[in-house]
Amino acid sequence: MRVLALAAVGALVLAGGIGAALRADPAPSTAYLTDDAGRALILNGFNTASSAKSTPDGMPTFTEADLDREHADMGTNFVRFLISWRSVEPEPGVYSQEYLDRVAERVGWYADRGYSVMLDMHQDLYSSAITPSGQNGNGAPAWATYLDDLPVGDNDMWEMYYLEPGVIRAFDNFWNTTGKHPELTDHYANAWRAVAERFAGNPAVVAYDLMNEPYGGTLQGPVFEAGPLTALYQKTSDAIREVDRDTWVCVAPQAMGTNWGTPSGLRPIDDARDGEQRVAYCPHIYPLPMDLGGGYTGNSRTQVDATIDAWRGNVLRTAKDLGTAPIILGEFGLDTTLHGALDYVDRIYDTARDMGAGVSYWARDPGPWGPYEEDGTERNLVAALDEPYPRAIAGQPTRWSADADRLEFAYLPNLSITAPTEVYLPARTFPNGADVDGAHVANWNPDARILTLRAPATRQEVTVSVTPRG
Repeated sequence: MRVLALAAVGALVLAGGIGAALRADPAPSTAYLTDDAGRALILNGFNTASSAKSTPDGMPTFTEADLDREHADMGTNFVRFLISWRSVEPEPGVYSQEYLDRVAERVGWYADRGYSVMLDMHQDLYSSAITPSGQNGNGAPAWATYLDDLPVGDNDMWEMYYLEPGVIRAFDNFWNTTGKHPELTDHYANAWRAVAERFAGNPAVVAYDLMNEPYGGTLQGPVFEAGPLTALYQKTSDAIREVDRDTWVCVAPQAMGTNWGTPSGLRPIDDARDGEQRVAYCPHIYPLPMDLGGGYTGNSRTQVDATIDAWRGNVLRTAKDLGTAPIILGEFGLDTTLHGALDYVDRIYDTARDMGAGVSYWARDPGPWGPYEEDGTERNLVAALDEPYPRAIAGQPTRWSADADRLEFAYLPNLSITAPTEVYLPARTFPNGADVDGAHVANWNPDARILTLRAPATRQEVTVSVTPRG
């Protein structure tokens, strides 16, 4: 596995070098999710959280007080909130309102604080029922898990479970590659319909991430993405649109390969709603040197940079192919004790800004990948992520960049939008508020750290610069 992975790294270096020279550099995305007021949303937050994969009630070990601290420390405005098929549909055709109540309670926490929520139907290795202990895998209910008596051995690296015969067969049965279980994708789509029926009209829930890191079993690459995966997304989107016409649906490519920067074969889906389509593209990025435990230094940094460059171009091309879809980076993250880790974090956020993509960092759990230690101590990630950003823009963003003590963004105003442009400013670098060039300040809330800007009187592009007040 490691030999194959390192070979793939070499291929990606070439893809980011020679291959990139042969392709036109795609333009950044101009599409954004919008709120009820019509403002473009700059989505900035966490996946919450990996702990939800294994808890009996399907909820992350995360409290309302934890959210308050995150909001105060980093000014986040977005969450990719993990839900699971096993919890939505514990028995065939039976949808747990008790579980959806628990999800709704937590959505309410975010709503009260002005967040946008994307519900993510999460899976890894298909299901916790792939092994008798239930310690590996998450997602599908046991009743929908068919291994056909094929084995699943023990592995030190969790990714190696994807190569186990029983895991491959579970996915093949889900996609009906075996021809034995055409009902499973119907169940999956109807489970999403039950979720959408519950959250339709909830202004905090802006998107449904239809499947986390899809895996095709014996089908891989474009034949899987253009075939069964696109078909599932179409079926699921159609089921959602029966009860919810407005919430965005988010589609992701297969993880193996595209997480490393290779192209996607995903095809467009027809969003069955009146007016513009509301389909977003939500890929992940985990460059192989980082997945194998390397830091962001030396030769590893060179390989990772090549991966990021290839990933950026391929993501922008796929988003365009899907109908100029908005982009949300659904996952990226790493052990931030590694050498150069925070430089890598900065590189990914800079890339996302350049692309016009929202970001949800993996993950909100405590420990070396997260913002806090197990005992609640603040980790190095907090300061790295606590930067100024425009939360909502009353018009069409054209570009933006940020450092800890400077924010600059440009946009084409939409004078029909009455809600103001909102900017988050961190207390650690903007303790006394800000000086603003290019716009008039409507209000500064030092408690919420939110700066609101008056709408300009022109439709011409406006450039706004925000720096700390001395």
